[in-house]
Amino acid sequence: MSPDSDNPPVYVVSGGVGASGRQIVSSVLAQFPGCRVPVETEALVRRPDQARAIVDRVAATGGVIVLTMVDEELAKEIAAQAADAGVVTIDLMGHLLAWLAGATGRDPAAQPGLYRELESESIGRVAAMDFSMTHDDGKNPGGWADAEIVLVGVSRAGKTPLTMYLAVLGWRVANVPLVPGIPLPKELSRVDRRRIIALDIDPGRLSIHRTHRQRELGVGWPMKYSDEDSVWTEVDEARQEIRRRGYSRIDVTDKPVETMADEVIRTITRRLGSAAHR
Repeated sequence: MSPDSDNPPVYVVSGGVGASGRQIVSSVLAQFPGCRVPVETEALVRRPDQARAIVDRVAATGGVIVLTMVDEELAKEIAAQAADAGVVTIDLMGHLLAWLAGATGRDPAAQPGLYRELESESIGRVAAMDFSMTHDDGKNPGGWADAEIVLVGVSRAGKTPLTMYLAVLGWRVANVPLVPGIPLPKELSRVDRRRIIALDIDPGRLSIHRTHRQRELGVGWPMKYSDEDSVWTEVDEARQEIRRRGYSRIDVTDKPVETMADEVIRTITRRLGSAAHR
């Protein structure tokens, strides 16, 4: 027990790290301002032999056990030993798990730390989307080396939609435009070449895309932007630059973004294995 408190401690007992249970207990204790109640966390409790030591510690301090266990059998074991020792047990998970199992007709996964894992994945996706928006269309070249994937391609090849789709899947992506007559930024040479993928597109189809884009925006772009002969020349020059630099190339002509993303991920994963996501 904490030496600066006369109140019995609350022990959060969890099969995971106990963060969720501790947060709930802290929220409850906030309703008792000025009252100091020690909160201890017994984390990663996954074996029956751990139960006795925990119960003994709680009994010695006159504390209470707050269970956040998804392992039903282990939770019952701890509760039974606590009852024998005269220790109060409050189960934050068991009753709701049992009710949901009955209501849904499905057994719970009983996997400790699953919520934290899912939450971590969600946070990772948000971070990936933030990174990818920040590094869209050649912006912030100083951060390209931190990208997991860098897409390069001519205008209207689909770099931004593909970037955002990959970001939703949790990939940190930057994309860099290939602009006629303008050298690629030197920062691109600092990126692991295995992470750079060029998007190739049929020049005739690209000319159609650009023509539609001009009509949608209603702006007076240079005619060569969508002129088929000019587009053929631009795509040919882009292909030469891609070959010169040794970048991987995928054909994105008339492909849905899901298919393009699959090809990109397969390429990156084949090259880098488990290190693809970092």
